Amino acid sequence: QAQLVESGGALVQTGDSLRLSCTFDPSFKSYAMAWFRGPPGAQREFVAAVNWNGGYTLHADSLEGRFVISKENSKNTMFLQMSSLKPEDTAIYRCAASIHCCSRVAGEYGHWGQGTQVTVSS
Repeated sequence: QAQLVESGGALVQTGDSLRLSCTFDPSFKSYAMAWFRGPPGAQREFVAAVNWNGGYTLHADSLEGRFVISKENSKNTMFLQMSSLKPEDTAIYRCAASIHCCSRVAGEYGHWGQGTQVTVSS
């Protein structure tokens, strides 16, 4: 089964920056991808989405421009650059893939990674 593997989660302090990575199977190069976050078993909150070649991006308005999504097919990797982190950004961040671009709804994505934990201390 094609895989999505997140990395980069860490314990950081308020105001710090962090970059998350999602390494994907080459079969996902033609897929739109996204980041969602939330506690295990809870509803996943949309963070950002990107089209298949990285040319179009969508970010949650609530982030106030602090996060930037990107996708580099040459590296089989999607990124989430996070800055000015706040304690409320604490969550498990999961990447997802869909043949369709670029829904804010978790149920529209059929492929998911296991997640990486981000904890922001105050």
